[in-house]
Amino acid sequence: MALKLNIIIGSTRPGRIGPTVARWVHELALENGQFDVDLVDLADFDLPLLDEAAHPAMHKYEHEHTKRWSRSAASADAFLFVTPEYDYFAPAALVNAIQCLFREWAYKPAAVVSYGGVSGGLRSAQVLRSLLGNLNMVAVTQPVPVPFVRQHIGDDGVFRPEPSTGDGAQALLAELHKWAVALKPMREPDASAVST
Repeated sequence: MALKLNIIIGSTRPGRIGPTVARWVHELALENGQFDVDLVDLADFDLPLLDEAAHPAMHKYEHEHTKRWSRSAASADAFLFVTPEYDYFAPAALVNAIQCLFREWAYKPAAVVSYGGVSGGLRSAQVLRSLLGNLNMVAVTQPVPVPFVRQHIGDDGVFRPEPSTGDGAQALLAELHKWAVALKPMREPDASAVST
């Protein structure tokens, strides 16, 4: 069975272009063929700001939106976050969604495709990678930035980046797969802990 990759759209703002960029990443991942791929829109979960009474490490969720988000994250072997940069930082909705959970992230690799103006969202990617590492994820060190993102969206609404961006994304997918395979034994229950 193939490993599962969740591509997460990290912006929830009205008028966002995250879904446009994420659809391009999704198509690349499907063509790549190394993962079963799920395109996950954070906006579909409508997560309030940290509204669970128990710490996420307790895994005692009271609200259905958190339980749905937990099931989505738990189902994946790897993550690719597609994120803009807001005020030199990752979007608050994305940071909140990541901090809503804890166990679901452990021992899974995560990568970032960022977009924005001249910096291509690199500052957002750096902050995000730091957060991911703090949650026992392996944050892949090579982000794929997309500078001047709006210049690559045609009148038809399709995102068509420079060929080098596509090459970088393919290399990122290959790196994610290597890490997902390597970390898989750490995500499996400890056989020695099972009583006979």
